[in-house]
Amino acid sequence: MRASVAFSYRATNGVSLHVAEAGLPEGRLVILLHGFPEFWYGWRQQIAPLVDAGCRVLVPDQRGYNLSDRPHEVAAYDLDLLAADIVGLADGTGRQKFSVAGHDWGAAVGWWIATRFPDRLDRFVALNAPHPAVWLEAMRDDPEQRRRSRYVKLFRIPVLPEFLMRQGNFRVLAEALRESKRSASLSDDDFEKYRAAWSLPGALTGMVDWYRALLRKTMPSRPWRITVPTRIILGIDDKYAVRDLAEQSLRLCDIASVEYLDASHWVQNDEPVRVAELICEFLRT
Repeated sequence: MRASVAFSYRATNGVSLHVAEAGLPEGRLVILLHGFPEFWYGWRQQIAPLVDAGCRVLVPDQRGYNLSDRPHEVAAYDLDLLAADIVGLADGTGRQKFSVAGHDWGAAVGWWIATRFPDRLDRFVALNAPHPAVWLEAMRDDPEQRRRSRYVKLFRIPVLPEFLMRQGNFRVLAEALRESKRSASLSDDDFEKYRAAWSLPGALTGMVDWYRALLRKTMPSRPWRITVPTRIILGIDDKYAVRDLAEQSLRLCDIASVEYLDASHWVQNDEPVRVAELICEFLRT
């Protein structure tokens, strides 16, 4: 079944987010969160299966991305604010409880909601992203993760990362998406949609400011516990993160499981049907 997707702008936490929405209003609320360098469109293949499973699905462009507000200050991309955006989005629907599935940076936001607002989350699914505190520690202490995260150091520099990403019609960003094991499934039209999002004024800076804000953030002392039931879905051929980060994140959780897929970092594009099945199955438990 092909879900009918409507679009709107929703005010939350002092910003306006552009949101794709599908499913019956009374359905179980599931919010899908994209990562870098995507926007809501990165979840296009999972919306219909979730709607068929009876869910109400919201897929925002997160702040800094595509048609959502793009604040100018790095501090506006602190994880506390990013998490509050999504909690406020749920508030706008009148729901106390909701579930989140996030990929990459979207999963980092989901981890932070589970850390800061555990009473609001019913279920959480993290795709190819560890808890942000685990990631920061690994970038500092794990030689292999430091190697895989070399690009993050570049993102500290003002202006230069945006300049480089803009070259060759956003060649670097497009090539990153082509690392998917199913890159042939991305059409010329898909890439034009991405390039249109990257071309918007301030979009590249907003996207990179997520990294800049995290690198400035002081994490609370461990240990803490994730009490929200959690499922980690990991494409095992992720070139950006070592596999052990998923295991470390798993150990933070009271109730959790991990599913390993023969996929790249872009797991929901590589295995769109299986990812949708795993999310729907987890929501039913």
